[in-house]
Amino acid sequence: MLYRDLDGSEAESPEDLREQYEAELAGVIDEVGVEHAAEETGIDEDTLAALAAGESPELTVEEACGILALSEDEPDAEIVRAEVEDRLLLGMTTAVLDVDTIAANLDSDLSGKEVHQRVEGRAPMTLAEYAEIHQFIGERKR
Repeated sequence: MLYRDLDGSEAESPEDLREQYEAELAGVIDEVGVEHAAEETGIDEDTLAALAAGESPELTVEEACGILALSEDEPDAEIVRAEVEDRLLLGMTTAVLDVDTIAANLDSDLSGKEVHQRVEGRAPMTLAEYAEIHQFIGERKR
Protein backbone atom coordinates (compact mmCIF):
# COMPACT_ATOMS: atom_id res chain seq x y z
CA MET A 1 0.00 0.00 0.00
CA LEU A 2 2.83 2.41 0.79
CA TYR A 3 3.97 2.04 -2.79
CA ARG A 4 1.37 -0.27 -4.36
CA ASP A 5 -2.39 -0.44 -4.75
CA LEU A 6 -3.21 3.16 -3.86
CA ASP A 7 -2.69 6.07 -6.21
CA GLY A 8 -3.70 8.54 -3.52
CA SER A 9 -7.16 9.23 -4.93
CA GLU A 10 -8.90 6.59 -2.82
CA ALA A 11 -8.22 8.46 0.42
CA GLU A 12 -10.61 11.04 1.82
CA SER A 13 -7.74 13.11 3.21
CA PRO A 14 -3.98 13.01 3.73
CA GLU A 15 -4.64 11.89 7.29
CA ASP A 16 -6.73 8.97 6.03
CA LEU A 17 -3.96 7.93 3.66
CA ARG A 18 -1.35 8.22 6.42
CA GLU A 19 -3.51 6.02 8.66
CA GLN A 20 -3.63 3.40 5.90
CA TYR A 21 0.18 3.49 5.58
CA GLU A 22 0.57 3.22 9.34
CA ALA A 23 -1.83 0.28 9.55
CA GLU A 24 0.24 -1.55 6.94
CA LEU A 25 3.46 -0.81 8.84
CA ALA A 26 1.89 -1.85 12.15
CA GLY A 27 0.97 -5.18 10.55
CA VAL A 28 4.60 -5.76 9.60
CA ILE A 29 5.75 -4.90 13.13
CA ASP A 30 3.18 -7.32 14.55
CA GLU A 31 4.49 -9.96 12.14
CA VAL A 32 8.19 -9.60 13.01
CA GLY A 33 8.09 -8.14 16.53
CA VAL A 34 9.13 -4.74 17.86
CA GLU A 35 12.57 -5.88 19.02
CA HIS A 36 13.48 -7.48 15.68
CA ALA A 37 12.16 -4.45 13.76
CA ALA A 38 14.27 -2.14 15.92
CA GLU A 39 17.39 -4.25 15.40
CA GLU A 40 16.93 -4.40 11.63
CA THR A 41 15.88 -0.78 11.01
CA GLY A 42 17.68 1.16 13.73
CA ILE A 43 14.38 2.81 14.68
CA ASP A 44 13.78 3.29 18.40
CA GLU A 45 11.70 0.51 20.01
CA ASP A 46 9.36 3.06 21.62
CA THR A 47 8.57 4.54 18.21
CA LEU A 48 7.89 1.11 16.74
CA ALA A 49 5.77 0.06 19.74
CA ALA A 50 3.74 3.26 19.41
CA LEU A 51 3.17 2.57 15.72
CA ALA A 52 2.14 -1.02 16.46
CA ALA A 53 -0.28 0.30 19.10
CA GLY A 54 -2.06 2.49 16.55
CA GLU A 55 -0.37 5.78 17.35
CA SER A 56 1.15 8.09 14.73
CA PRO A 57 4.78 8.68 15.64
CA GLU A 58 6.82 10.79 13.27
CA LEU A 59 8.52 8.57 10.71
CA THR A 60 10.37 9.32 7.53
CA VAL A 61 9.51 7.59 4.29
CA GLU A 62 12.94 5.96 4.44
CA GLU A 63 12.13 4.51 7.87
CA ALA A 64 8.71 3.35 6.65
CA CYS A 65 10.37 1.62 3.68
CA GLY A 66 12.76 -0.10 6.08
CA ILE A 67 9.86 -1.38 8.18
CA LEU A 68 7.90 -2.56 5.15
CA ALA A 69 10.95 -4.39 3.79
CA LEU A 70 10.97 -6.60 6.91
CA SER A 71 7.93 -8.43 5.56
CA GLU A 72 8.73 -11.61 3.65
CA ASP A 73 6.29 -10.47 0.96
CA GLU A 74 8.12 -7.22 0.21
CA PRO A 75 11.33 -6.31 -1.62
CA ASP A 76 14.22 -4.61 0.16
CA ALA A 77 13.96 -1.04 1.44
CA GLU A 78 15.81 0.56 -1.49
CA ILE A 79 13.42 -0.96 -4.01
CA VAL A 80 10.41 0.15 -1.95
CA ARG A 81 11.80 3.67 -1.71
CA ALA A 82 12.47 3.81 -5.46
CA GLU A 83 8.88 2.69 -6.08
CA VAL A 84 7.58 5.42 -3.76
CA GLU A 85 9.56 8.07 -5.64
CA ASP A 86 8.51 6.67 -9.03
CA ARG A 87 4.86 6.65 -7.98
CA LEU A 88 5.02 10.34 -7.08
CA LEU A 89 6.87 11.34 -10.24
CA LEU A 90 4.57 9.33 -12.51
CA GLY A 91 1.54 10.72 -10.71
CA MET A 92 2.80 14.26 -11.23
CA THR A 93 3.24 13.54 -14.93
CA THR A 94 -0.22 12.00 -15.28
CA ALA A 95 -1.89 14.85 -13.40
CA VAL A 96 0.27 17.45 -15.19
CA LEU A 97 1.53 18.95 -11.95
CA ASP A 98 4.71 20.81 -11.15
CA VAL A 99 6.31 21.10 -7.73
CA ASP A 100 5.26 24.73 -7.26
CA THR A 101 1.60 23.84 -7.82
CA ILE A 102 1.88 21.01 -5.33
CA ALA A 103 3.61 23.22 -2.75
CA ALA A 104 0.96 25.93 -3.11
CA ASN A 105 -1.79 23.42 -2.36
CA LEU A 106 -0.28 21.69 0.68
CA ASP A 107 -1.08 22.54 4.28
CA SER A 108 2.60 22.18 5.13
CA ASP A 109 4.94 25.09 4.54
CA LEU A 110 7.06 23.39 1.90
CA SER A 111 8.39 25.42 -1.01
CA GLY A 112 8.42 24.09 -4.55
CA LYS A 113 12.13 23.41 -4.18
CA GLU A 114 11.55 21.45 -0.96
CA VAL A 115 8.78 19.40 -2.58
CA HIS A 116 11.11 18.70 -5.51
CA GLN A 117 13.91 17.53 -3.20
CA ARG A 118 11.56 15.24 -1.28
CA VAL A 119 9.89 13.74 -4.35
CA GLU A 120 13.29 12.91 -5.83
CA GLY A 121 14.61 11.50 -2.55
CA ARG A 122 17.28 14.18 -2.12
CA ALA A 123 15.82 15.38 1.20
CA PRO A 124 14.09 13.40 3.95
CA MET A 125 10.30 13.27 3.70
CA THR A 126 8.07 12.47 6.63
CA LEU A 127 5.29 9.96 6.22
CA ALA A 128 2.83 12.81 6.82
CA GLU A 129 4.38 14.87 4.00
CA TYR A 130 4.31 11.85 1.71
CA ALA A 131 0.64 11.24 2.47
CA GLU A 132 -0.21 14.87 1.80
CA ILE A 133 1.69 14.99 -1.49
CA HIS A 134 0.48 11.54 -2.59
CA GLN A 135 -3.16 12.34 -1.80
CA PHE A 136 -3.02 15.71 -3.58
CA ILE A 137 -1.55 14.15 -6.71
CA GLY A 138 -4.15 11.37 -6.63
CA GLU A 139 -6.95 13.87 -6.18
CA ARG A 140 -5.78 15.85 -9.20
CA LYS A 141 -5.58 12.68 -11.33
CA ARG A 142 -9.31 12.02 -10.87
